[in-house]
Amino acid sequence: MTNERPLILITNDDGVSAKGINELVACLREVGDLVVFAPDGPRSGMSSAITSLLPIQYSLLREEKGLTVYSCTGTPVDCVKLAMNEVLDRKPDLLVSGINHGGNMAICVNYSGTMGAVIEGCIFDVPSIGVSLLDHAPDADFSECCRLGRMLARRVLRDGLPHGTYLNLNVPKVAQVKGMRVCRQTDGRWIKEFKRSENASGKPVFWLTGSFESAQPIHPDNDMLALDSGYASLVPCKIDVTDYSYMERLKDYEC
Repeated sequence: MTNERPLILITNDDGVSAKGINELVACLREVGDLVVFAPDGPRSGMSSAITSLLPIQYSLLREEKGLTVYSCTGTPVDCVKLAMNEVLDRKPDLLVSGINHGGNMAICVNYSGTMGAVIEGCIFDVPSIGVSLLDHAPDADFSECCRLGRMLARRVLRDGLPHGTYLNLNVPKVAQVKGMRVCRQTDGRWIKEFKRSENASGKPVFWLTGSFESAQPIHPDNDMLALDSGYASLVPCKIDVTDYSYMERLKDYEC
């Protein structure tokens, strides 16, 4: 890697062969030197899971000027940890996770392997961004994701991010987005989360499904409303989950 250019660490939760991550690599080649360190297969819904009971391995898949690609047997967070601790010869200037096949808006940020990797990058004090497209299709059109992701990467490389803050970019499934809105995370929860069926032995099995139900009140600047209106949503998130205002109310608990 050349020290004159920014170093960008790229990962995902759909696997190193997914179209989304390869589109991301193509659109960021001009922005900096890239190291891809991604799972060897799908790891969706892993959140911040780590592998603690088994060893993990990585393999070099591709190496050329400005681009090195590794495949790892672990989770997205494992990928970030291993890259940072054992593989990279210097701290990255930016971490980008994605492009995810499917949205990570609202409370999905808490389940997402894509965003788990972003959180881990933030823990390492690397400016970190998650990029997701509201389209699960393997051959989805990532053009608008790439355009906005590249623009955001340039801005974060230039301006940085506050310590402990990471960014969650979601892009709607439209030919051309109307723009990008800075939003709050939509409050709510998933309902009717399982579809019941039976296996060959007649025993019940359950498939994850469901629909999202927003909590009241619905704030007009939430990310789901922006996406439904054809805008990309950008939510600033923090790894510090302390409720500072409630801390004061809990002072009576002290003894």
